[in-house]
Amino acid sequence: MACTEQISLGRRQLLAGGAASLALWGFVPKGMAAGTRDPRLLTIILRGGLDGLSMIAPVGDPDYERIRQKLALTREGAAAGLPLDSFFVLNPSMPFLHALYQKREALAVHAVSTPYRGRSHFDAQDVLESGLPGVTRADDGWLNRALAGLSIAGRADPKGLAMGAVVPLVMRGAAPVMSWIPKAYGIQLRDSTVARLMDLYSQTDPKLARAFAEGLDIDKVATAQAAAAPAAAPAVQPGQPPTPRPFRDFVDTAETAAKFLSAADGPRVGALSYNGWDTHANEGVVQGQLANRLSGLDAAIRAFAEGMGPAWKDTVVVIATEFGRTAYTNGTDGTDHGTATAALVLGGAVKGGRVIAKWPGLADRNLYEGRDLAPTLDLRAVVKGVLRDHLGIPAGALGTKVFPESRGVEPMDGLVA
Repeated sequence: MACTEQISLGRRQLLAGGAASLALWGFVPKGMAAGTRDPRLLTIILRGGLDGLSMIAPVGDPDYERIRQKLALTREGAAAGLPLDSFFVLNPSMPFLHALYQKREALAVHAVSTPYRGRSHFDAQDVLESGLPGVTRADDGWLNRALAGLSIAGRADPKGLAMGAVVPLVMRGAAPVMSWIPKAYGIQLRDSTVARLMDLYSQTDPKLARAFAEGLDIDKVATAQAAAAPAAAPAVQPGQPPTPRPFRDFVDTAETAAKFLSAADGPRVGALSYNGWDTHANEGVVQGQLANRLSGLDAAIRAFAEGMGPAWKDTVVVIATEFGRTAYTNGTDGTDHGTATAALVLGGAVKGGRVIAKWPGLADRNLYEGRDLAPTLDLRAVVKGVLRDHLGIPAGALGTKVFPESRGVEPMDGLVA
């Protein structure tokens, strides 16, 4: 039976005193305290609303093929997915994720959502990243608030990592954050310009000079390994331009995040995002735009996992999106803004090899508002489970400080090995 219970949003207020007060409840992750683990956490946000029914397909649901039509995956044939269990298959564009699943280093959570029930990308992303129970103006995000209470490797003020042209809301807040802009954004400075800026800042603003120097150090870390390990280039005929690297915007960011998070003295908590999941027309589940995006995500997961090296065993990656897509396809072989979707939790520290779902069913009577996969699990419960069991954040702090006004959402058990 579908879950149609309305969620009360409450007063939608930030904690008095703001995130700065989190420093008063510092803690050390359990694994660190015991000397057994140096945990890393990466959050990846897929912007645009991922079609969870096309990434993790419920082929065991008797209404699935009827409702998905051309977008349906199957157990066999040209549209066959990669088997996960007797009910779900994985999109065939994600073979590396499937290999992690088989090694029990990846799991999926289905029919999951944030508390948001509207269909606006902007509002949905704000709720996803702020960690607040409803739409409101927020200046900080749940990942930064979690970071603000951590004491990592003896550092009372560990830094977070933000990848992208701007720091995403999920990582904004009182805790210090180092940021890196992928070269795909085309922002580069000549050495002579860097030298002049450094000289200018040293004479006029010492604080800015230190920040600029720190930024240069960050860029050196990001580029050093790439120079030392040249990527294999595809063969090209003389006089022909080189073939672009597949999924460069996905893979480069993931590779660089791994360099930072795997470094002995680097950050331990990071965030990045990938755009392009708004598939209103010609979705292309096996061949086409969604299949290509999922291939890019799979390549990014592989690049990050391999880049982490030995640190992978202490790593958890949470992959989430702001909302799902409609269960029914539209007239242009696409899907519109929906509600519930699928999230991924993967890493060497994950107790994987399973799909977690309280399946609502795809019969018309079970759809949310007659059109969407109904939400039966709260994404905050998933994240809370990771933060509690991987980083050691107490459940009480999760329900009041990291995710305000969410005491009734219990952390999900058993996600971390």
